Amino acid sequence: MARLMDPNLQQLSASMSEMGDLAIQSLETAINSYLRGTNPIEEVRELSERITARYREVGDLIFTTMLKFQPMASDFRFIRSSIEISYAFHRFGRYAYDITLVRDKFGDISSCNNEWLYQASNETLQMTKDALHSFALLDTSKASMIQINEEYVDKLYKERLPMLVSSGADTKCALAEALLLGYLERVADHAMYMERAVNYIVSGKYHPE
Repeated sequence: MARLMDPNLQQLSASMSEMGDLAIQSLETAINSYLRGTNPIEEVRELSERITARYREVGDLIFTTMLKFQPMASDFRFIRSSIEISYAFHRFGRYAYDITLVRDKFGDISSCNNEWLYQASNETLQMTKDALHSFALLDTSKASMIQINEEYVDKLYKERLPMLVSSGADTKCALAEALLLGYLERVADHAMYMERAVNYIVSGKYHPE
């Protein structure tokens, strides 16, 4: 039997799904542009603004739902976690735009040695897709792989920064790589938080037992 609250929850799920798709699109576009030497700054800015608009709509919808209805425990966990996950999507869009700003300000950096960035980018994008998949299906089976990828990106970020300082690499390439690695590390962190939020929805606990 349908409840009065169900249309709101369905709308919330749809808005979150759209935010997730836009977030992945913005990150893929930004990262690929950096590595391939293109400059889609306006496209990514528009995507980021669309994500921000959805983020505000989700916040309003959550506030309205909490005021009008009395969610059961499972509904409350979904609503509460949607706040955290929508914020992660919002940050993904912002970091994607920041990446395009690096490309825009530094010029063509496709000739730099981007070997480490390809690895970090692949792991980070896979994490975000896995986290989005987990939320869409409320499936926590990818949690361990997401954590492994997050630890890899974090380790790479911490190891590469001293190497960039001591290697005597081209200043522009070193600064650009340091900035991008920093953004990827933050994206990876948010993907990990998303997975923990999904685990909370499913089990009521943030960490799998």
